[in-house]
Amino acid sequence: MNMEFERKLTIPMKVKEMYPLSDDMPKIIGQKRAELCALFEGKDERLLLVIGPCSADNEDSVLDYISRLCPVQEKVKDKILIVPRIYTNKPRTTGDGYKGMLHQPDPHGKPDMFKGIIATRHIHMRAVKETGFICADEMLYPENHRYLDDLLGYVAVGARSVEDQQHRLTASGIEVPVGMKNPTSGDYSVMMNAIQAAQHPHTFIYRGWEVHSQGNPYSHAILRGSISKHGNYVQNYHYEDLIRLLDEYAERDLQNPAVVIDTNHANSKKNPFEQPRIIMEVLNSRRYNKGIASILKGFMVESYIEDGAQSPGENCYGKSITDPCLGWEKTERLIYDIADKL
Repeated sequence: MNMEFERKLTIPMKVKEMYPLSDDMPKIIGQKRAELCALFEGKDERLLLVIGPCSADNEDSVLDYISRLCPVQEKVKDKILIVPRIYTNKPRTTGDGYKGMLHQPDPHGKPDMFKGIIATRHIHMRAVKETGFICADEMLYPENHRYLDDLLGYVAVGARSVEDQQHRLTASGIEVPVGMKNPTSGDYSVMMNAIQAAQHPHTFIYRGWEVHSQGNPYSHAILRGSISKHGNYVQNYHYEDLIRLLDEYAERDLQNPAVVIDTNHANSKKNPFEQPRIIMEVLNSRRYNKGIASILKGFMVESYIEDGAQSPGENCYGKSITDPCLGWEKTERLIYDIADKL
């Protein structure tokens, strides 16, 4: 094999022993997880808002951002359930660019996977301890989910991972809602097959163990738009797209039919300032059609302290180093506008 082996990374499973949950954290996490599951079961009529930076690049600025959500959540708690994004992995199809905190705990430093694993657990722990939120992360590497499985409230499987067998099988053993994104091709059947697989029990190999999963009844769809064969963005948040998804669910015997609309990525053509308009259009569709209202559970929004994204060489606190985000002032106004529409 043409590889250089530096260290055996089975050791960081002791990360949980190095950074255990404090006595009060399991109760907080359990309560918040129950609220999320009730929302997907239809027992809680609030709207889910998975919101935060495109990627968690700096622990202090991410926690600063999440702390700003606390008073906002209190004001809208009867209508909206906020789950902050702390995305510690960034998919890179070409290998170029920032791969996330897991790879580079210091975004301007060298890759260090050992420190990265510790950093990802540490930032999620700080979020629970300091803000009372449990957060969302993307499951880019299924084997790494074990480092965070006692902390997360929501898990997303990305457009480039949704067809992968190990992602689907691992999702079937996760106890919190797992959103399956449509692939970049836009093929609904890939996404629906992933949901179906995740909702069923399986026996498979995980981290060297034979495991038996029970199935995840909270696995659901995330519509994030797609890219045509000509390389153009294709949105899939419109009324007709939601009706199509409603029909897809009707054809399958799936538990808790649900969809979360990703308002950035291809849906916004990577223009974060389109996100408020997209949300308002979807809410109009929700009011117009009871079927859409029954499956629409919430939105994903990419938001940070500062508008936009950093240019090469820039070092701006609270500004995305990956995809552009909606700044805090616009975000706060958006959350209140959503609450007013509900």
